[in-house]
Amino acid sequence: MMIADRVHSIWCRELQHDNIAVDDNFFALGGQSVIMAKIQMAFIEELGVEVPVDQMFLNPTVASISAYIESMGAATP
Repeated sequence: MMIADRVHSIWCRELQHDNIAVDDNFFALGGQSVIMAKIQMAFIEELGVEVPVDQMFLNPTVASISAYIESMGAATP
């Protein structure tokens, strides 16, 4: 599974939305700090990457945060 698919799955689960587009904005979807913290933990547990809070704010879409994670060299099991 591609990083973007895994990120999308995490976002859908944590934001409790089924139809999130890759360019939907986290904050426009109702995202807030508690959900962001849950997504950060999921990235660590499920993707093995630690994404800093500033990058979460700078990359508020599935597409942009996936690109950031891929740039970190995250493995795709």
